[in-house]
Amino acid sequence: MDTVISFFQFVQGLGVAVFMPIVLTVLGCILGASFGKSLRAGLTVGIGFIGLNLVINSLLGVNLAPAVQQMVERFGLRLSVIDVGWPASAAIAMASTVGLTIIPVGLLVNIVMLLTNTTQTVNVDIWDYWHFAFTGALVAILTDSILLGIITAVINMVIIMVLGDYTAPKVEESLGLPGVSLPHGFTTAYAPIAMLFNKIIDMIPGINKIDINMDNVQKRFGVFGEPILVGTVLGFIIGIFAGYGVTEVLTLGVSLGAVLVLIPKMAALLMEGLIPISDMASEFIQNKFKNRGKIYIGLDSAVGVGHPITLAISFILVPLTIFLAIIIPGNEVLPFADLAVIPWMFVLITPIVKENGFRGILIGVVCLAVGLLIATDLAPLITQAAVNANFQMPAGATMISSICDGANPLTWIIVRLHNWGYFGTVIAGAVAIAMAVWNRMRIKKEAALLHHE
Repeated sequence: MDTVISFFQFVQGLGVAVFMPIVLTVLGCILGASFGKSLRAGLTVGIGFIGLNLVINSLLGVNLAPAVQQMVERFGLRLSVIDVGWPASAAIAMASTVGLTIIPVGLLVNIVMLLTNTTQTVNVDIWDYWHFAFTGALVAILTDSILLGIITAVINMVIIMVLGDYTAPKVEESLGLPGVSLPHGFTTAYAPIAMLFNKIIDMIPGINKIDINMDNVQKRFGVFGEPILVGTVLGFIIGIFAGYGVTEVLTLGVSLGAVLVLIPKMAALLMEGLIPISDMASEFIQNKFKNRGKIYIGLDSAVGVGHPITLAISFILVPLTIFLAIIIPGNEVLPFADLAVIPWMFVLITPIVKENGFRGILIGVVCLAVGLLIATDLAPLITQAAVNANFQMPAGATMISSICDGANPLTWIIVRLHNWGYFGTVIAGAVAIAMAVWNRMRIKKEAALLHHE
């Protein structure tokens, strides 16, 4: 077992930009593509991820995070729970006992689901299995049971895999990602909430007619409605609120304008590599298995953050999140490190609301407001998980939390069900099994239609 764990720790250490080309090259050869074509596709995807990380870390992390910190200091915000960000949350999750086993367990779950036709997704995004480990680690602490923690991580993964399958057509249509699904523990958890609120908004006269669409904005405002200028203006506004000087305001504006231009280009590079592998996978499945629907490649939702509506909504909600943290009764979390990952929350919300920016902002406000309370509620468990993992606490902090995954509604529901111990596991497990069975029926129906055509 130690050898297996060491191997997967080595794999995790390679990073997505190195390991993804290896996985896709091998997968392409298995599916019948030539070695050269498979290698080129894999390397293209790896380079795309490097580009995405450079843009996100250099432009968003280096420029946006300090601006938010300056806003916090300028307005004298004092909240006791520190948002340590997703890298810390991932490290804490993967350092837990559940985290040490999550990659082999997750791969096994994916294989079983594929064999039983309860998923259409080959989830190669093994690094983001940490989301499932995070939920499992909190449950293990709450129940004092490693076994329940591992079972909970599996339950979380099954639910997310089904939601990833269900939302894949919207990912293809709206985000321009053919053959891709997003079984991402953070992003995909917001899909059911977006569906619910989208239906509610549809029933409200007047409100249901409001539509802020980037295409409409560009038609009305011409060049001033293009993503590059929208991002630049939002950067100026954030810089002004941060109390920056003229030089800093201009730099932040140009940087955020660059984000709205460069991320879609990096996502397009990813797709250039993924499309031939995805096409081969679909052709292979349709030829070899008659009861299978379309097969998707499961990826990190980073590939979808470049949508202009998603980024525009996110830039608006970054300063608004600070305001919400101040005014919401009962909130104790000071948003900081995870403000840069707010775009990940909207990757599936955007296509679900049919790219309506107005609806996206409304749903985002609700998700963030409730999410701050969730992050506050889970802070004691997250802090204990950090202590168990020998995590170095920020100076002066007594409790920590995060927006990703500390504010995740699915994580919170699953964890708090375990206030009832094993009974909570039974309820969550029953929901996961029911969703998997329903997904199998949907897949078989889809397959029948495909083969009939």
